[in-house]
Amino acid sequence: MESPKVYSYLRFSDPKQATGGSISRQTEYARKWASDHGLILDESLSMRDEGLSAFHEKHVKQGAFGIFLEAVKAGRVPVGSVLIVEGLDRLSRAKPMEAQTQLQSIIAAGVEVVTASDGKRYSSKSLTENPMDIIYAVLVMIRAHEESATKSKRVSAAVRRKCEAWIAGTFRGRIVAGRDPGWISWDGTKFVIDPEKGEAMHLVVRLFLDGYGFQRIAKELQKHNLTLTGTNATNWIYQLIQRPDLIGVRVLKTGGDEYQLKDYYPRLLDDETYARLQLEYQRRKTAPRAAGGKSDIPGFFTGLSVGTCGECGTKLISQNQTRRVRADGTPAIYRRLHCPKCSPGSAAKGSFSAGPIEKAILDFCSDQMNLDALFKENGRSAAAQSKYNIAAARVVSLEKQQQKIVDAAFANDGDLPAVLVQKLRTIEAELKQAQVDVDLAKAGLLTATDTPDSATAGRWSELREAALKLNYDARLKTRQLISDTFSEIKVYFAGALAT
Repeated sequence: MESPKVYSYLRFSDPKQATGGSISRQTEYARKWASDHGLILDESLSMRDEGLSAFHEKHVKQGAFGIFLEAVKAGRVPVGSVLIVEGLDRLSRAKPMEAQTQLQSIIAAGVEVVTASDGKRYSSKSLTENPMDIIYAVLVMIRAHEESATKSKRVSAAVRRKCEAWIAGTFRGRIVAGRDPGWISWDGTKFVIDPEKGEAMHLVVRLFLDGYGFQRIAKELQKHNLTLTGTNATNWIYQLIQRPDLIGVRVLKTGGDEYQLKDYYPRLLDDETYARLQLEYQRRKTAPRAAGGKSDIPGFFTGLSVGTCGECGTKLISQNQTRRVRADGTPAIYRRLHCPKCSPGSAAKGSFSAGPIEKAILDFCSDQMNLDALFKENGRSAAAQSKYNIAAARVVSLEKQQQKIVDAAFANDGDLPAVLVQKLRTIEAELKQAQVDVDLAKAGLLTATDTPDSATAGRWSELREAALKLNYDARLKTRQLISDTFSEIKVYFAGALAT
């Protein structure tokens, strides 16, 4: 049976607390306690949760304390071991019942809790001999929770006042709440863009707009020795490209309200680039599969919701096929396209090679006259303007409905029938989505054009040969050009190709 050990837990929600003497004092207390009782201080599992709040239980959900609780539940902490904390308020400031449950779960597993501030011990034996100690512990937790709740309300009110003052233009200082984006730092008087991390973010944006997927972007960052957050996890990059901080807008939520503070940070991107970024993100998000380079040979149609079956309109899917190889080492048939919906008896039965269609599109778009005619015929800017007008009209309509219900509430001294309360909630949810639709339509309007510049055909022509030779980077860039140029490419299994 493993011998009991001593563990030390330190937590501070404000990093400034790390500079004080409490850490060294508690660490020394833990060492002395272990020595006095003939036990070993297990420093491999001695825990520090820096910047994690016990009131919101972040130390349980995200930090070392949560790991320790799981270790206790799993029986990996020897029975008879001791957990040393500065005080019960450091252990938890959650709701008293939840905090008591956490304490009891530790004690029930045979682990003793010792508070360094007063030397008090909490164990199954001590609580049996002195049952009032559990009442004392609960009272300490109640007081800790109430103090944290009061502080949280004060901080929330202060943040709210500063946000409202920022929007009104009467305040331009720093609002200490939450975390600033990784590419931004505070120099003591103003926010500045960190040169290295700013370069990393510019690379992320450029690669994403070129068609790269998140895994490939992470590899490119590593190749260029650039980091964003210490790690280049793909899910972190996924979150970064959605952030309005990129155009200097800080979003703060407090007390159930959301504030958007324009020009709070220095801009990393202009409006047009940010609009393209969000449009591309939404396009990939709604695609039938993840876009951007999981395959060694990026496709032109699938993964972008561009290629559809001419018979039924279903998004095309692809199947890699690389068994036959040409003399130059490239696959003879590298990808086949087929419709997942059409029945075997339809005209879309079977599959076909993607190569001939890819070549036809590259040849067509390498001619500027063809592109001019294509854009003129499709009227991209007119379609984008129409989409924006519809989305904006939807917002206006919902706001009018919302105002009618609010007026009715004022007319009835704030009393509303339950059905109208539910209707108001529904409108609020629809209005939130409608605002998102307006933003996306605005992004589409910024990127739409009826007259491609003279360099557009040149870009197609430059990429053509390398893309047909299956060069990875060239195919990604071509894929992005296809996404920017075509809203849909209909493929008929029996007949012609239509756009």
